[in-house]
Amino acid sequence: MKEVEQASPEATSPEINRQKQRLALIEAALYVAGRPLDLKTLASVVKTRSKNLVQQLARTLKQEYDNRNTSLEILELMDERFVMQLRPEYSPRVQRLAMRPLLTVGPLKTLSYIAYRQPVPQKQVLNVRGHHVYSHLKQLEDFGLITREPVGRTKVIRTTQFFADYFGLSHDLRAMKRQLKKVFGSAEPESKGKEEK
Repeated sequence: MKEVEQASPEATSPEINRQKQRLALIEAALYVAGRPLDLKTLASVVKTRSKNLVQQLARTLKQEYDNRNTSLEILELMDERFVMQLRPEYSPRVQRLAMRPLLTVGPLKTLSYIAYRQPVPQKQVLNVRGHHVYSHLKQLEDFGLITREPVGRTKVIRTTQFFADYFGLSHDLRAMKRQLKKVFGSAEPESKGKEEK
């Protein structure tokens, strides 16, 4: 009598295969994006309208990464967003291999001041950061990290959603400022730095 081979549940269950495919698509999206993605974006990748399903899938993938204990991790951020990133303990060893940073020190300090103080009048940024701030503001605006809106005789500066996504921060201004306060510690962002161009 011939023995009947038992098929594994993975081979027979289309639902399990579909779940694996969806997890792989979410993983691919997070990897390619290199920035936090919201549930709506992830839902469009896996072709579903259910944000709850996408959140459950992303959390499952996050748990898989936590269990693997590899150099990469998936974090769930505020505003129902997820990001794939290098675990902090590996950064110092491989940082030199990374591409050139987006911003040099001067514009980065100007950006941190704006983010922490926003909405902030351009004149205040100029007074605190020095005359070189105009080139910083142009660079930050060109990168899509800030907006400058005319209000009366001055301009008011705010960070953009792209800024929040790029740095993995909340889109909610109050929550973002709390996150920045933790990053900056008890120290305020540096003020004048005329030597930083």
